[in-house]
Amino acid sequence: MGTRKKVHAFVRVKPTDDFAHEMIKYGDDNKSIDIHLKKDLQRGVVNNKQTDWSFKLDGVLHNASQDLVYETVAKDVVAQALNGYNGTIMCYGQTGAGKTYTMTGATENYKHRGILPRALQQVFRMIAERPTHAITVRVSYLEIYNESLFDLLSTLPYVGPSVTPMTIVENPQGVFVKGLSVHLTSQEEDAFSLLFEGETNRIIASHTMNKNSSRSHCIFTIYVEAHSRTLSDEKYITSKINLVDLAGSERLGKSGSEGRVLKEATYINKSLSFLEQAIIALGDQKRDHIPFRQCKLTHALKDSLGGNCNMVLLTNIYGEAAQLEETLSSLRFASRMKLVTTEPAINEKYDAERMVKNLEKELVLLKQELAIHDSLANRTLVNYDPMDEIQIAEINSQVRRYLEGTLDEIDTHPQSFAALLPSLQIINLRQIQEVFNQFRVVLSQQEQEVEATLRRKYTLIDKNDFAAISAVQKAGLVDVDGHLVGEPDGQGFGLGVTPYSTKPGKKSKSKKMFKEQLGSLARKEGAGSPVSGKDLEVSTSKTQLTPSSKEGDVKELPLRDRETSSIEPLPSDSPKEESRPPRPSTPPPKPVAFEDFKNERGSEINRIFKENKSILNERRKRASETTQRINAIKREMDMTKEALNFQKSLREKQGEYENKGLMIIDEEEFLLILKLKDLKKQYRAEYQDLRDLRAEVQYCQHLVDQCRHRLLTEFDIWYNESFFIPEDMQVSLKPASGIRPGMVPISRLVALGEDDQDKFSQLQQMMLPEGPDSISFYNAKVKTEQKRNYLKTMMGLQQGHRK
Repeated sequence: MGTRKKVHAFVRVKPTDDFAHEMIKYGDDNKSIDIHLKKDLQRGVVNNKQTDWSFKLDGVLHNASQDLVYETVAKDVVAQALNGYNGTIMCYGQTGAGKTYTMTGATENYKHRGILPRALQQVFRMIAERPTHAITVRVSYLEIYNESLFDLLSTLPYVGPSVTPMTIVENPQGVFVKGLSVHLTSQEEDAFSLLFEGETNRIIASHTMNKNSSRSHCIFTIYVEAHSRTLSDEKYITSKINLVDLAGSERLGKSGSEGRVLKEATYINKSLSFLEQAIIALGDQKRDHIPFRQCKLTHALKDSLGGNCNMVLLTNIYGEAAQLEETLSSLRFASRMKLVTTEPAINEKYDAERMVKNLEKELVLLKQELAIHDSLANRTLVNYDPMDEIQIAEINSQVRRYLEGTLDEIDTHPQSFAALLPSLQIINLRQIQEVFNQFRVVLSQQEQEVEATLRRKYTLIDKNDFAAISAVQKAGLVDVDGHLVGEPDGQGFGLGVTPYSTKPGKKSKSKKMFKEQLGSLARKEGAGSPVSGKDLEVSTSKTQLTPSSKEGDVKELPLRDRETSSIEPLPSDSPKEESRPPRPSTPPPKPVAFEDFKNERGSEINRIFKENKSILNERRKRASETTQRINAIKREMDMTKEALNFQKSLREKQGEYENKGLMIIDEEEFLLILKLKDLKKQYRAEYQDLRDLRAEVQYCQHLVDQCRHRLLTEFDIWYNESFFIPEDMQVSLKPASGIRPGMVPISRLVALGEDDQDKFSQLQQMMLPEGPDSISFYNAKVKTEQKRNYLKTMMGLQQGHRK
């Protein structure tokens, strides 16, 4: 493990024309900040309220550019990540203080980009400077909104929305989010495209403090994996960089939030409060328990907060007097964070494939060295290869002879195994191991032969199979005492013998009745797996006769879910589209077109939708029946309790009897107590079933909603492409074309003004002289704008048709 170190904490002051110079002062070393409040004279002469604070930090950034902020805060953390150290950079502060600008920056101007795009650039530049290593980079973008997890990159066409809700999972390797998509990026431009895609999906709102306030916490993670190209060592290093943009804390009185924004602010303040509690606990060396699981934010950042990573906190504050209370709160959080210690360590893992190759090489060398030792010891006939089939068969033969008594006893000394194999010479350990293995094989074969002999002669019944035992009792195959005839000791299984009234050599009627009853029992309870008459004679398994129908019902849902949860993209073409009918002069009404769509291109989605809906209705029906049973049990419990209370009161009136300190009750009261106990047990079982059914209903409802949304979305795409795209461009939708349904670039098919490529060329000529390294940044920006224009065009077409 590495050495322990403190968390670095920096403060960035938002530039303002109304800076409170008299109240906020910086130290000469630019690593401390002093806050002074004037005394409130209205409180009187005696006023002990604190008016001065001083905070020691690792740096104060006032009127600092984005370049200086990145060089000071993030550059070292990113550089160490390529050496195997995890890193976390977190922006914290009041709403509107500049956290998102510091982390992401302004995408309109390359110079104003934030920490996140600069970190991506630094990673790919350092990869180019390390040709001796094969380094792969992956990214993910997580959003925590109102204590729910969302994947900001799920809108990509090859990802799609998650069917099951995402959860935070812990394992020995650390904490990760199950269901979060991770994307491989081979170049800088791809990483920027993913960043801009996630930024367009973030949830923002407006209030008096900030017009574009982030309403969620976002974690952009960069995963790095480096393999050496020059060394054959199986070890390789991994690391991850968490770039955390927290939502801003806000005072509801100042922000004036209402409705949905008010609810969001409540969740934000609550999660930030839990984050501060975790930080306080981490800073206290006497605390054993750290409350990481109080909220999704602290749970997701468990590895980063006080873990084995380099952590940096950047606190954004206002410099105005009106926001001084929130500034003090943010600075207190930063000072508490400085008390937290981390223990950075290199994350080394082992490549299994390379390890196998190295072990194979080492094995060859050891065999060669062993051969040299054998030749020096005059052991030239030693063979260390695995034994072939002939040698194994010879050992098996010798073991059988030993068990039959034709060979002498084996001494306990390992060398005496030579007596077991007179025709073979024991010269290595493999032969000894194979001898013991053949003992096990012979023993297993003998057990199977004994069991087969018993099955041919007798009917074997499992003593724990009560259904089979009751069938035997009805068939009259038991003695006067109620035990199976031929049962020696009541253990294992019983051997069924024909009754005395049956004549030898003929099949008894009772045995036929026994088989018929077992067969009918199997058909009733296990109709899914037919049982032959031969199998009915020998039944040692409980599951052959009594499979649980409840388990079958429970297993039905996951099978159906696997069919419907991942809805594959439907093919864009069919044989009917080759002979496309002529387009009508006016588009048909949407209800009529929707029926045609469900019968043709959307038939598969419509089928899945109907199946999911039928499953949902069936689960709802079962939940309703379970609820009625629970209510009936509850009413019976209430009646039993009343009767029991009546018996207790009657016993108290008549006088209570005790025996050795124990209360004596009559039989009726005892039976009521047993009945109430059984009812409570039934109630708990039925209630658990109801909870499971409710979870299934909720999940099925999610699938139905997803299928309905998919059906309507596909219909809108089909309707627009079929009736709004010019006829001379319909060839783009034929099967031979490479355009997938829903991805037709309508901006190319209808007049939208200036071409995107012309805009990009003008942007290059204007911006590249100022920033030669910005080509990837602007390429990704143009791609994002193209996608946004396409979505706007589709919405405009839909609105125009409605009018």
